[in-house]
Amino acid sequence: MQITIRPAIQTDVPAMLGLVQELALYEKAPQEVTVTLEEMTAAGFGTGAVWKAFVAIVDGRLVGMSLFFTKYSTWKGKCMYIDDIVVTESMRGAGVGKLLFEETVAEAKRTHMRRLEWQVLEWNSPAINFYNKFSAVLDPEWVNGKLTYEQLQAM
Repeated sequence: MQITIRPAIQTDVPAMLGLVQELALYEKAPQEVTVTLEEMTAAGFGTGAVWKAFVAIVDGRLVGMSLFFTKYSTWKGKCMYIDDIVVTESMRGAGVGKLLFEETVAEAKRTHMRRLEWQVLEWNSPAINFYNKFSAVLDPEWVNGKLTYEQLQAM
């Protein structure tokens, strides 16, 4: 089996959104995916695009992705944030995630990022074990905060 990792192109977005929906099912939150195909496409390939991604292709089929964006830290400078690394269930354990993560790390190095960050759910043992293989620091010190779309609109 040959796994090809390449930058995402606009025609990949439907399959990428499918992976996001598959991940949401795995995380028991399918109702939380509210982004439309049009919104995701525009956010990645429209004017003022905000994300980039690498995709994994096997036998002409998109089987994984790493979607990331640049953020800024007042303490460190330019950083990269991985929003999702997703591999379709049938391909997990085949090295796809490792290749996607390594290509994302290489991109962070190429673009002189000061830090690479992501989040993982505390109950997601397979993902935690995956990141531990890279000697990643999983930081329990920080508490995540957010305001939902509805909360933002109500303010």
